[in-house]
Formats: sequence, C-alpha cells, structure tokens
Amino acid sequence: MEQKEKMLSKIENFRLPGFNEIPDVGLFLEQTTKYISNILAPLEGVTITSSMISNYVKRRLIKNPVKKQYDREQIAYLIFIAVAKSVLSLENIQLFISLQTKSYTAEIAYEYFCREFESILRCVFERRAVPEMSGTKNRNTELKNMLRNTIITAVHKVYLETFFATLDEETEK
Repeated sequence: MEQKEKMLSKIENFRLPGFNEIPDVGLFLEQTTKYISNILAPLEGVTITSSMISNYVKRRLIKNPVKKQYDREQIAYLIFIAVAKSVLSLENIQLFISLQTKSYTAEIAYEYFCREFESILRCVFERRAVPEMSGTKNRNTELKNMLRNTIITAVHKVYLETFFATLDEETEK
C-alpha cells in the first residue's frame, strides 16, 4: 500500500461527534478522558489525559464540573482544547474561548469547529486545496479566520505526525 493510501486509511472514517451526540448525562473525569481519547485516537499527536483536564479546570479554560461530572458543553470545549493545544498556548486558547463566548453559544461554535476541522482534515490528507472559509457573511469573520488558521495549523501537524508514524511502522516491518 502506498504511503498516501496508508495515511488516508487512518482518517478516512474520522468524524467528530455533533454537539447533541456528546453525552449530557454527566461523565466523571476518567469517563470523560476515555470518551475524548477514543474520539481523537485516529489523530496522531492529539491527546488528552485526566491531569490535563484537571489543569484546564484549574486554569478556568472550562467550568468546574458539577458533582465531579462533565457535561456536554464542557466535553465540547475539551475536544477543541485537545486539538488546539498542539499549536496554541493555553493562554491563547483561554483568550480564544473568551472571545468566542461573547459572540457564539458553545453549540454553534463547536458545530462550526467540527465542520471546518473535518473538511480541512480531508483536504490536507487527500492533498487537495483547502476551500475558502464558509459562513463569511456572518459576523466576527476575524474570529472565524483565527479558528480556521488554528485548525489548518493543527491539521498540518496531525498530517506530519501521521506521516512519521506511518514511516516508523514501515521501518519496523
């Protein structure tokens, strides 16, 4: 199998859950970590641990869990943070989230993030041009542009990590 095909096979079925697909029953820390880790497993170099989540709570990137349980909104933010932290500092992520919360609900922001991430991921792995930004007629185009650039950078990092992991697999054979 050619290098490109091997890499594509790792992400071909990748999909982030929609906001309403994220459990809202309240997950404990270990359950939250496992849930997000399973979602992000196909993305080389994108990880999250229980200690990371606890640190994000302490740094107020996300709200404190209620009765030690994380809800849908917190999990959506954690998925975004896990992707963004590979290319942004926690301080910039915190600023990013504070700007976002002034303009969009968590659901709208997360759904937009998912659409853009999945689209750009496929373009980069298929070695196609990244399409123009969607939804530019709406307000806060600069915020969307910042998000898009964060996603593009993170996806290219995932691509490189996947490339090197695939090479490592080949040399081990």
